[in-house]
Amino acid sequence: MKHCHNLAETMAIPGGKRSIVLAGNPNVGKSVFFNELTGRYVDVSNFPGTTVEIHRADFGRDILIDTPGVYGVSSFNDEERVARDIILHADTVINIVDAPHIERDLFLTLQVIDMGLPVVVALNMMDEVEESGMRIDVEKLAELLGVPVVPTVAVKKKGIAQLKEALNRASHGIADPWLEEKLNSLGREGISRGDALLVLEGDEEVARCHGLSPGTWREDIYLRRRRRANEIANTVVTAPGRGKKWNKLAAQWMTRPLTGIPVLLGFLYIMYLFIGVFVAQTVVGLTEEIIMQEIYGEFIVSLVGRFLAEGTFLAELLTGEFGVLTMAPIYLLGLLLPLVVGFYLALSVMEDSGYLPRLATLVDRSLNGLGLNGRAIIPVILGFGCVTMATITTRLLGSKRERIIATVLLGVTIPCSAQLGVIAGLIAPLGVGYLAIYLATILAVFVALGTILNRVLPGESTHLLIDLPPLRLPRLRNVLTKTYTKSLAFMKEAAPLFALAAVLITVLDYTGAMQWLQDVLSPLTVSWLGLPREATTAFIMGIMRRDFGAAGLYGLTLLPAQTLVGLVVITLFVPCIASIMVIIKERGWKDGTYIWTGSLVIAFLVGGLLARLL
Repeated sequence: MKHCHNLAETMAIPGGKRSIVLAGNPNVGKSVFFNELTGRYVDVSNFPGTTVEIHRADFGRDILIDTPGVYGVSSFNDEERVARDIILHADTVINIVDAPHIERDLFLTLQVIDMGLPVVVALNMMDEVEESGMRIDVEKLAELLGVPVVPTVAVKKKGIAQLKEALNRASHGIADPWLEEKLNSLGREGISRGDALLVLEGDEEVARCHGLSPGTWREDIYLRRRRRANEIANTVVTAPGRGKKWNKLAAQWMTRPLTGIPVLLGFLYIMYLFIGVFVAQTVVGLTEEIIMQEIYGEFIVSLVGRFLAEGTFLAELLTGEFGVLTMAPIYLLGLLLPLVVGFYLALSVMEDSGYLPRLATLVDRSLNGLGLNGRAIIPVILGFGCVTMATITTRLLGSKRERIIATVLLGVTIPCSAQLGVIAGLIAPLGVGYLAIYLATILAVFVALGTILNRVLPGESTHLLIDLPPLRLPRLRNVLTKTYTKSLAFMKEAAPLFALAAVLITVLDYTGAMQWLQDVLSPLTVSWLGLPREATTAFIMGIMRRDFGAAGLYGLTLLPAQTLVGLVVITLFVPCIASIMVIIKERGWKDGTYIWTGSLVIAFLVGGLLARLL
């Protein structure tokens, strides 16, 4: 049977090993199952040709693969395409079903069964079913689906052993008989059953792969599947859940603008105190300044100094101001690692509590005009802590177009927490009027840039299709596991980039190219921006670290209007070297170069216009 591609080759699955795939809707607990079944995430990588992260690990003699949460197997965005390609080639599918929302989740279950794949259903969160007064006839559900069904509470490890045992009894299930003739017709042409189903459902990519025209049966198939899912749910579920009144009331408050915006502001303030104050100042002050700079920095400089003379190129390359053994590990371990852990800790709490999808729903409409949907609020919020980290989280957006728009807005208009502290110190003495002009300028650039990109970039952005799970108290073990896994994956990706950045900056500094760059920018700084020539050095230092750039304005004698212009340019100026390297990694050299150059042009253009208006 023909498939569109060989998953074993795409994901380098060793010969002889079966692929056991976790599939389910968003927020059903797949990551908890992965952790419980394997012990931990062993391999985290991007699916080839995408920025979608895939987790996999050895599972006995087989390979267990986690997939992005989807409501159905299709190709509406990158996450669905990746889930589709993995599920289509699975040897066995473990379908995680959210028991309190069984009627919704059975749509995906029935689609996987229609594909002819061996399936085991894990009916998760059964504790919530019991608390709400619902009853689910598990045996009857297994009979109607034709596959093993295992009741579970993954966060409490209930049902995990039974699920492992049920894998040996995975079954193809009872497919929709109405589809059989149509599927058999395509099967006679050598097309696999899963691919044939997606061709019938109008998946253009799969149809094109087989040289066929997309089918026109999607609406009929979806309606039949939805009707069948409802019928099964009505048969096996009795005493519908009452739910918790406080839970439902709080959930409603979070998505209504009148009450949701104050809740959001309160959350942002708490997040600022945790990441912007505690992590970025207290923790980073300890890790970067004391542990890495004073203890490690002095030790490594002394050690290398025994073998290399100070001032030589090799000494500068290794332990100079921008050295591979000084700047790279100090920034990476002392500065970024605490911020990364703090971000992922906060993000995991938001995910596990159920607040994240409600936040996306609240702001969705306001972001549509910028070519984004509500999900983009997550990297925007994180950008005020660290643009480097926020750029990585743009992976959760549904299309390349949206990821480019979000990355540009982050790289150009969002000041990081370290820079914000310095900016606040400089602008506070100028008064409320200058503060208002600063905020209005940055906001205007943010809106204008997003609007222009939305109109000129080809393609269409995705709509916000998101499930609102019940609010829950986050599980500490699950939050810590996610934080550890994602932080470790980030460090593995970032370490080579920082080493490369250290080499590039050292070469520029040692050869005099850095001084040349300062000379090139000086005419713009003096004539166009109306700032002293020394301000050029502050802009260059902003490439090293954004707060260095803002701090470079402290020692200059500037008029209030000049200070304001300098701060606007520093904010819009090219992001720091760490952000630049991550932007290049995420978006590629071509798009990364466009973003880098564009931020430089925008910063000087807006700064010059503001100087003339003032």
